[in-house]
Amino acid sequence: MPHSILIVEDDLTFATMLKTWLGKKGFSVDTASSNARARKQLDAQPYDLVLSDLRLPDQDGIFLLSWMKEQKYNIPLIIMTGYADIQSAVQAIKHGASDYISKPVQPDELLKKINEALQNKALPTPAGIEKNTVTPKASKSKAVPHSATVPPSNFLEGESEAARQLYNYVGLVAPTPMSVLINGASGTGKEYVAHRIHQLSKRADKPFIAIDCGSIPKELAASEFFGHVKGSFTGALNDKTGAFVEANGGTLFLDEIGNLSYEVQIQLLRALQERRIRPVGSNKEIEVDVRLVSATNENLQQAIEKGNFREDLYHRINEFTLRMPALKERQEDILLFANFFLDQANRELDRQLIGFDAAASQALQTYSWPGNLRQLKNIVKRATLLAQSNFITLAELGYELQEPVMSASPQTFSLHDEAAEKKRILEALKQTGNNKSKAAILLGIDRKTLYNKLKLYDIQ
Repeated sequence: MPHSILIVEDDLTFATMLKTWLGKKGFSVDTASSNARARKQLDAQPYDLVLSDLRLPDQDGIFLLSWMKEQKYNIPLIIMTGYADIQSAVQAIKHGASDYISKPVQPDELLKKINEALQNKALPTPAGIEKNTVTPKASKSKAVPHSATVPPSNFLEGESEAARQLYNYVGLVAPTPMSVLINGASGTGKEYVAHRIHQLSKRADKPFIAIDCGSIPKELAASEFFGHVKGSFTGALNDKTGAFVEANGGTLFLDEIGNLSYEVQIQLLRALQERRIRPVGSNKEIEVDVRLVSATNENLQQAIEKGNFREDLYHRINEFTLRMPALKERQEDILLFANFFLDQANRELDRQLIGFDAAASQALQTYSWPGNLRQLKNIVKRATLLAQSNFITLAELGYELQEPVMSASPQTFSLHDEAAEKKRILEALKQTGNNKSKAAILLGIDRKTLYNKLKLYDIQ
């Protein structure tokens, strides 16, 4: 099992790059941006080592050392600081730091100090002193159930205040039978939250069935929800089990519920009220017990006013509302997600990139992200494919991040400034070694469009 390290550092770019590098060295790494957050994480779970900056937004690293000593946490702590002087080093060691390293941190030196601290920790300690396990205090974390369970590896919840508030609400509503409506823009992670509610509910060992309401033709919706019997309509060659029966005892997730036709809304409301469904073409009703979680990127109250959504159905599905924050509202999480998606892209594309350089990190944090997490994931994956060195640079992130003014427009590849367009095409070809497929990806257009542009501008 890998050693676990908590990095306490308010410089998010540095903390994220350090987390990525240590992760590649085989460590399990979490980060905290303040003293207060570090204390909460230490109370909630065990760590083998703490790596803390001396200067923090609330109290300093020496305060954290003193607190750990009071709590009898026998966990080695290495202090980092850009204010390297004998006095602060002596003070840190005096308060119990196992070691001290100055910034800019030299990776090999840091790795050596970490290994030495872990080896010293492995030595026998006096009985009753070590407290490197979750203490009775950790029971407080039950108020936030999502932190007590390791989240699925295909998603990251984040550390921003907006994310913490969201998952606090998830933890509160999940164990209840309440119907939940998740409201948020496309790409914000609504389906993950629905899965999380199911995992933390009393129905976790039962099915989770997801239906994309936007992709169901109106004439087939009843069959998708309730099933049908063979021969009940043209094309019904076999019996079909509907989503309500498949999800029986578990959770039914209706994504983009605002896209359902008015007629289907009536059928859905009846099924939810009576907890019975009748397959199309059958004269028998089936009792069902499902917990409903719905999601939408629309304003359903406006849809009600326009007569497009039933008010009685709205109140049935909306016993509790969760609002998904946009990525631009989660500034602290952007680099965490970028590195998380980079790790995924490295695995999928068989690359070994380390992280993002300073300019790329700055661009990621200042961009508005209209496509939210989905857009970030796609851009990072594309950049991972194009990167020529160990770090992703601004060039590989694409023009939407390099030219934020243009990215606010739906048409990021200008058709009106031919000179600028030709220049961008030539730059993209240069960056990709004249590889037209990669250049098209970098420009955000398909290959056919690129070939047409090459012909138009007589680019060989």
